[in-house]
Amino acid sequence: MRMKDDLTTISLLKNKVKKFCKEREWDKFHTAKDLAIGIVTEASELLEIFRFKNKDDEIKIMLQKREKVEEELADILYFILRFSEKYDIDLSSALIKKLEINEKRYPVEKSKGVNKKYDEL
Repeated sequence: MRMKDDLTTISLLKNKVKKFCKEREWDKFHTAKDLAIGIVTEASELLEIFRFKNKDDEIKIMLQKREKVEEELADILYFILRFSEKYDIDLSSALIKKLEINEKRYPVEKSKGVNKKYDEL
């Protein structure tokens, strides 16, 4: 079954991941530490695709290796969903809360078009 972002809830995705893991009896392997390691490992695999590449290379990569990029993003999302499902973290609330924090850290008048960390603005 093909799903689209605009038709799929985070809850549905969490439940799919939960079912997938339950069928395989993977709960015992999914500690907070191991899931965090999974997130970082998969993010590193995404980064590896772009390592030592310039802007022109990025365009080629997105044309030639798009499927590999999508797979790595899906792996990252899988671990994020699994972590949040297993430890009862509401991702939507967490994201909105973090955006509110970042709105204060990065006011538009100071950060628009600027690539600096909030403590350097």
